[in-house]
Amino acid sequence: MCGIVGTVSQSPVNQLIYDALLLLQHRGQDAAGIVTQQERKFFMHKARGMVRDVFRTRNMRSLPGNCGLGQVRYPTAGNAFSEEEAQPFYVNAPFGIVLVHNGNLTNAQALRAELFNADHRHINTESDSEVLLNVLAHEIDVTTRGLPLTPPDVFEAVRQVHRRIRGSYAVIALIAGHGVLAFRDPYGIRPLCLGRNEDTWMIASESVALEGTSHRFERNVEPGEAVFIDLAGQIHALQCADAPLLSPCIFEFVYLARPDSVLDGISVYQARLNLGASLAKRVISTVPPNEIDVVIPIPESSRPSAAQLAQLLGLPYREGFVKNRYVGRTFIMPGQSVRKKSVRQKLNVIASEFKGRNVLLVDDSIVRGTTSREIVQMARDAGARRVYMASAAPPVRFPNVYGIDMPTSQELVAHNRTVDEIREIIGCDALIYQDIEGMKKAIGSLNPAIKGFDASCFDGVYVTGDITLEDIERLNAGRVGCDDNLDDNSRLTLPNFQD
Repeated sequence: MCGIVGTVSQSPVNQLIYDALLLLQHRGQDAAGIVTQQERKFFMHKARGMVRDVFRTRNMRSLPGNCGLGQVRYPTAGNAFSEEEAQPFYVNAPFGIVLVHNGNLTNAQALRAELFNADHRHINTESDSEVLLNVLAHEIDVTTRGLPLTPPDVFEAVRQVHRRIRGSYAVIALIAGHGVLAFRDPYGIRPLCLGRNEDTWMIASESVALEGTSHRFERNVEPGEAVFIDLAGQIHALQCADAPLLSPCIFEFVYLARPDSVLDGISVYQARLNLGASLAKRVISTVPPNEIDVVIPIPESSRPSAAQLAQLLGLPYREGFVKNRYVGRTFIMPGQSVRKKSVRQKLNVIASEFKGRNVLLVDDSIVRGTTSREIVQMARDAGARRVYMASAAPPVRFPNVYGIDMPTSQELVAHNRTVDEIREIIGCDALIYQDIEGMKKAIGSLNPAIKGFDASCFDGVYVTGDITLEDIERLNAGRVGCDDNLDDNSRLTLPNFQD
């Protein structure tokens, strides 16, 4: 999961890209980068850290030009601690191309070998984004064969890229002297949308980046579609996939996206309200409402769901945790020990809301269980009589291979465990989960045109249809930062999803 933005304007874009990245900061806190173009020359600055730390006044002054790209990085592949793998990535031929990418290629290893042996291209990092850039550059080179670049050439190159790469990808690329290209994988797993104002086109991961920079949302980039905006501001678009099928990642609505964004026609905020309404029915069947004194959200993504649940059950809704906004989101912190340590740095209790009460804690999801276990203990330490926990999402039982950091069975508290076994690990008195069909109905009802979602971390069904146990084990090989202390009591198992 990363946040990406690209823009073509009639005025300098460095500040505009910076502002958009601030609005996408929730999508990645490991590194940030911006590249701009002036007179066919690229100007780039990227480094590890938050946007406000990476870009100083001197850096911004060194980014001239009226078009450019930006990215905030949250690594799920490659070396999480390498500054070299911060994006954008650059290749000098053909034309000169820079690229930012949100997603994860599931066949990156095979592509790396193809690029070296057949395409004679060198990959210098472990990042799948650099692989994607070189595949795109090779296909543009083959399509143009030394001739001037035209929009049909661009679209033919993207068509061939779709046929070669697998996985999830929302991509924005800047081609020197020509314009900005954006495209999305044939399943639309990762979001990408298009907006404009009087003299600027912008493409971004979420609509909040458009609206927060005074751009009017125009539409989503469709699955498999390529959009090319030339330097004169003319837009060209074409469907480049053989069989596109919109299946967005449902975890975007559960947790990843900002609540004020609209993704593929679905309000993230309304989706979370609907999840709360659906969860309320599950709570009633497990814990009688008269045994609950207060509903308390775990900041921040769970607030809409918790508020809706409390209203429907006729229970008081209270803020029981105060969040330190200067500590990053623990879900996307590399390393389990870092996540565990940061929980109490990130949250502090308001003891008066817990003392002597039966509290229902509502979270957006439970992934590794470390945060939940710490929070339950904090509630008990504050004097709660009984602590119930409800998750607005179903149990996360399977690895995600499309760019979310939940890749190994050892990290998932729900993998091969019953709800009661999970409850014992977390330490709460009752544990209530959303059910999978309830989640899909709650979110899918907001846009009937979407016929399905990628919900692979919940149901083990991988929409690209090409994922095996061996693929997952290969993708997890060499990953850094997993030192979970949960017992891995069985080998990863997946349902029969390839029929």
